[in-house]
Amino acid sequence: MAHASAQLIGDRSHQCDATATYTHDGARAYVLCDGIGSSDEVHVWTITAARRIAQAAARRGDAEAGLRSVYDRYAAEPERSDPYADLPNACAAVAVTVPGKPLTVAWCGDVRAYTLTPGRTLQCLTADHNMRRVCNGSRNVVTSYLGATESDDECKGRYGHPAIESATGPAEACRLLLASDGAYEPLEDSARNLAKYLDGNPARAATGFAAAAIEHAGSYADNATVLVADLPAAGSRE
Repeated sequence: MAHASAQLIGDRSHQCDATATYTHDGARAYVLCDGIGSSDEVHVWTITAARRIAQAAARRGDAEAGLRSVYDRYAAEPERSDPYADLPNACAAVAVTVPGKPLTVAWCGDVRAYTLTPGRTLQCLTADHNMRRVCNGSRNVVTSYLGATESDDECKGRYGHPAIESATGPAEACRLLLASDGAYEPLEDSARNLAKYLDGNPARAATGFAAAAIEHAGSYADNATVLVADLPAAGSRE
């Protein structure tokens, strides 16, 4: 399963997005984390978080189980119970393929997962965890993220959605796209068709998508990060 990722720093002081992949007993996990803030600490923490999610999800063969285990691990850190603690956090999305089973996807925050079918149908599998979804508020205020301490019930009671959500992908072979908000938002804001930027091999598609996001970002360009992977049909044992 060919895959590639691409990153551009934009106008940020640090690159605080990270991608990771991990394979275990035929299961493969693809992860994109979007760090909140710009610092050396957030940069390093987000890389570690992405790797932890990829390993946990591949070992469990399920996106939600993997993401939830890492979410709970960070939530249990004693210092995170202090409302004044300034600790690294990140939005995250993970997709997992297991031979013979459907693609699973899980997320917290506003990193998105899309699939593009051979018929050129682009489907967004995620629903953003931000205030735009909750009350038509600011899309820049996220309502769930890695490093938060809220349970599913607490988050749902406050925002109307659980801390972690999950979905399954199409049964047919498809191209997976994981994208940070700095990658998809400039193109959406410019009324661009995201599928247009997914042609060619994964490396070409990832590089072109990230470059187009920066080009259309306007006066301020966020970190733009994408991961593109070609996935077999759900029933395939490739």
